Amino acid sequence: MDTSRVAAIPFFADLPEAELAAVAKVAFEVEVPSGQSLTRTGGVGHTLFAIEDGTADVVISGAKVATIGTGDVVGEIAVLAAPPDPFAAPEVAEGGERTALVVATSPMRMIAVYKRDVWELESQAPIATQRLRAKLEERRAADEQRELGEKPESPGPDVL
Repeated sequence: MDTSRVAAIPFFADLPEAELAAVAKVAFEVEVPSGQSLTRTGGVGHTLFAIEDGTADVVISGAKVATIGTGDVVGEIAVLAAPPDPFAAPEVAEGGERTALVVATSPMRMIAVYKRDVWELESQAPIATQRLRAKLEERRAADEQRELGEKPESPGPDVL
């Protein structure tokens, strides 16, 4: 994949060129039609998605909690839940549990990275993986607040 596609996604935009190249090397394109699920609550997640174009609703416990779109990243909770099996193929390496149903509300084009590749980026793209871990912590905190019946301070797209 061309690094310019990775750089066009705000989450990755200001990364050093070497990190953009590392992400681009393992990324692949995914397109989904409107109405298709990207993730299902309780499903096994082995892929991280960075949205290039399109929108999706995030549903937790039957309630829509956010709309996500261009520039957002989803799937980091399941992908970063535990290290991958180093002997499994990247497309079948067991992931963590998905915490939300994410359904496309328009046609979507995304850059995707398999779990094992995300973990391997730790040494090649440390800034990118640090951002993913920070996003993971933000979303876990929002999930905890929601479980306690509290309203998250900043719901936005950071509530997965």
